Amino acid sequence: MAGGARDLGRSVTSRVLDILGAFDAHHSRLTLTEIAGRTGMALSTVHRLVAELEEWRALRRGADGRYQIGRRLWELGQLAPDPLQEVAHPWLQELFGGTGENVHLAVRDGVEVLYVDKVYGKRAVPIVSRTGSRLPMHPTGVGKALLAFEPGWFVGSYLSRPLERPTPHTITEPGRLARELAQVRAQGYATTHEEMTLGSCSAAAPVLVGDRPVAAVGIVVSSRRVRELPRLVDPLLAVAARIAGDYRAAVARA
Repeated sequence: MAGGARDLGRSVTSRVLDILGAFDAHHSRLTLTEIAGRTGMALSTVHRLVAELEEWRALRRGADGRYQIGRRLWELGQLAPDPLQEVAHPWLQELFGGTGENVHLAVRDGVEVLYVDKVYGKRAVPIVSRTGSRLPMHPTGVGKALLAFEPGWFVGSYLSRPLERPTPHTITEPGRLARELAQVRAQGYATTHEEMTLGSCSAAAPVLVGDRPVAAVGIVVSSRRVRELPRLVDPLLAVAARIAGDYRAAVARA
């Protein structure tokens, strides 16, 4: 009854969006009961709307009865007009080919980084990021590279938030983090050492169009090889600059 009461006065569209929004990187497969719990909707309402979404191929039901995002939404996502991923991917491949290390591309979405592309190999160190996943900005190389070049009001607002601490090495003190971001701006790239994941370190460079960071390119290596990270900075900066140039040209042609 309570769930039904909560559903009153809400449009069908808002309820459908809530169902789709129940899925994320940490909840990629959900039962009907779990969807109802995460949306606050009545189970009967969820059952009806999920059935329609499944018929439309926005959701797909697995053999175990759990639902996941369907290919229809992936198809729609490919129609997004931003050419960033298209122009960046060949450069990510080149960076991976030249270093043999995992590389990825991320953008800022709210107060998180959203990973939009990744090139990796079996021999490279495992990393927690995957295309479509989100992570906090301050413990990640790409996040720091983006955050450092955001307007001062945004940086101040971000630093005033409670900051997650994924590992004991994560920098969460606002003053210390502000000083590090100033250093990132000065040198043009960011580094991390086991701040997001124990056992890995990273370097990242912003993709700057004018003075605006549209994305960041990151490269991740094992912490055992942290001394090798400086030699990766120059190719990383070169790739970020080339992505920026190609992105500017693509936007101008659009």
